[in-house]
Amino acid sequence: MSRLAARDLTLAYEQRVVAEGLGVEIPDGSFTVIVGPNACGKSTLLRALARLLKPREGAVFLDGEPILGQQAKQVARRVGLLPQQPITPDEITVADLVARGRYPYQGLLRQWSGEDERAVSAAMEAVGVSGLAGRVVDELSGGQRQRVWLALVLAQETPIMLLDEPTTFLDIAHQIEVLDLCSRLHEEGRTLVAVLHDLNHACRYATHLVAMRDGEIVAQGAPEDVVTAELVERVFGLPCQIIPCPETGTPLVVPADRRRALTAGML
Repeated sequence: MSRLAARDLTLAYEQRVVAEGLGVEIPDGSFTVIVGPNACGKSTLLRALARLLKPREGAVFLDGEPILGQQAKQVARRVGLLPQQPITPDEITVADLVARGRYPYQGLLRQWSGEDERAVSAAMEAVGVSGLAGRVVDELSGGQRQRVWLALVLAQETPIMLLDEPTTFLDIAHQIEVLDLCSRLHEEGRTLVAVLHDLNHACRYATHLVAMRDGEIVAQGAPEDVVTAELVERVFGLPCQIIPCPETGTPLVVPADRRRALTAGML
């Protein structure tokens, strides 16, 4: 079993069941990306993997043990989470926000230490926000704020990082900036699991792709093995062609031209 896995999950919010019989195994050392249409259960699955949502049935396992039976701080030392829309405390500086990533290591017998200071400094340097340490987070651009939140997760020094739509509300340049950073963190040895809306971004950066629809996993594997025109139409309802990306050689989804299709249908 991989370090992080789920078995036979039924996930629900009150009476609304989102997924039943859901199982997934996150390959160790992978950059796994979960894709699918809106409301298909992507973020719900990530919340369950992060121990934020208790399954109605089934279980999530971390290092072979049910994650819900483990102490919160022990889990937080192994799994870090960047939520979809993190709430920034008022008037907090970059350094103080990133320092909150060291919470799992604090306790009655262990207060702030030189090791914590080193971890925070290293995290800020890794994502390129050291020069912003004294700035108030709310004054930063969207791309800068997302880097700061990534630094907070990085400061936890967890081998597994969960990222829920880390490029939401960012322009194209900042999306690539953040995903390049995530790719570098993966290359340094971390296991990353991200929910992304953009299938082309997912194909470009993922080493392992999980495609969902209506609470079910439709396909999973390396992007070049599972992303086909048939899969895209089945999952997203989008007629398309798949061509190699001229930059990376990874699958590139080219949607069918609606006007061309209409014209052809009239002939």
